[in-house]
Amino acid sequence: MSGSAPDTGPNGRRAFVNARLVDPAQGLDGPGGLIVEDGTIVACGADVTADSAGSGTEIRDCAGAIVMPGLIDMRVFTGEPGAEHRETLASASEAAAAGGVTTLIVMPNTNPVIDDVALVDFILRRARDTAIVRIAPMAALTKGTGGAEMTEIGMLREAGAVAVTDGIVPVTNARLLRRVLAYAHDFGMLVVQHVEEPELARGGVMNEGEVATRLGLSGIPIEAEVIMLERDLRLVALTGARYHASQISCRASLDLIRRAKENGLPVTCGVSVNHLALNENDIGAYRTFFKLSPPLRGEDDRAAMVEGLRDGLIDVIVSSHDPQEPDTKRLPFSEAAFGAIGLETLLPAALSLHHDGAVPLGEIVAALTTRPARILGFDMGTLAPGTPADLAVLDPQRSWRVGPDSLRSKSKNSPFEHRMLEGRVLETVVAGRTVFALGAE
Repeated sequence: MSGSAPDTGPNGRRAFVNARLVDPAQGLDGPGGLIVEDGTIVACGADVTADSAGSGTEIRDCAGAIVMPGLIDMRVFTGEPGAEHRETLASASEAAAAGGVTTLIVMPNTNPVIDDVALVDFILRRARDTAIVRIAPMAALTKGTGGAEMTEIGMLREAGAVAVTDGIVPVTNARLLRRVLAYAHDFGMLVVQHVEEPELARGGVMNEGEVATRLGLSGIPIEAEVIMLERDLRLVALTGARYHASQISCRASLDLIRRAKENGLPVTCGVSVNHLALNENDIGAYRTFFKLSPPLRGEDDRAAMVEGLRDGLIDVIVSSHDPQEPDTKRLPFSEAAFGAIGLETLLPAALSLHHDGAVPLGEIVAALTTRPARILGFDMGTLAPGTPADLAVLDPQRSWRVGPDSLRSKSKNSPFEHRMLEGRVLETVVAGRTVFALGAE
């Protein structure tokens, strides 16, 4: 992969045994174990036991817990550089490790914007020096995310950017986006877009509909998302470039993605875990931790997102981790900032769909590991021998309450605050090194 790995230090030989191995990339879901040596998985399967691991091997008895590939989160905002009081690469990595996330893809919406080679290099070096998980940046698609001038896509790719995007800012200039897609196609670069038509969304603070009317809040119509997505897909057909819709939130968008894939377009899409587990009714009495972009939709659209995930139309689940300080959230709903943190709740919130019987475990794990790795061209996202030893040990039944004291992120704006979630990461391993162990902090 392009990106930084933590300084793993000396690596011995370790065996994780008596586990339930879950790895969609290998079609694996069953008892077994794996062996890690020098930062790499060297054996994986039902025949790996404490007795077969060999002398001198450190044994980790998982007692039936799930061992799965480490999560790859394709949409993470931090405050570094420029707003380190909200989140640093180091604090985000600590939160990620506690949530079983071993690779973070950080957005370019910082101060300054990550729009040139020097800033891509800064992120990679800063991550290498301070983070305990892997971090790779997406670079800005336009200079300063201003939507007027294209960045140097080829140079950014060479510097280590894994994709280009303007993050939370949609590119409205169709001619410019066509040029970007054409250049990106030539360089084999992924283009990631926030699909929202800003004029239709302007002034809106939640999903347009009956709930918004009852609360007296301005709404954002579904059409703001659908119009932008349909335009983008037509430009993809024109250029042949790889395109990823970072988050979709409604059935109409899912129908567009389905049609694009049926037509053979190189298109993928993501959904935030919030839009799988929550809907507009959760806003309740103007709870600003639920003010998100795109907004939480109605229950029918939430159910459509779950169906899309189950059917494999939605490729990835993201946390859309967006830390905000109290001064920007403890405000009237219409004035509060958009965004919620999610690195530590990503996996357990996604698991709620499995516990409810809505989505098979394998589909959830694939959307968090195998498929983001494939989209980004990484060699992680699997437990296959010969791949980096990035993995998470999970107790899917263990319950815990989300609260400020249980979250490692610098900001605490979680939409799952005070909720009981089922599923807890017991250990996270990056390049063979344990970077988180529950109860060891």
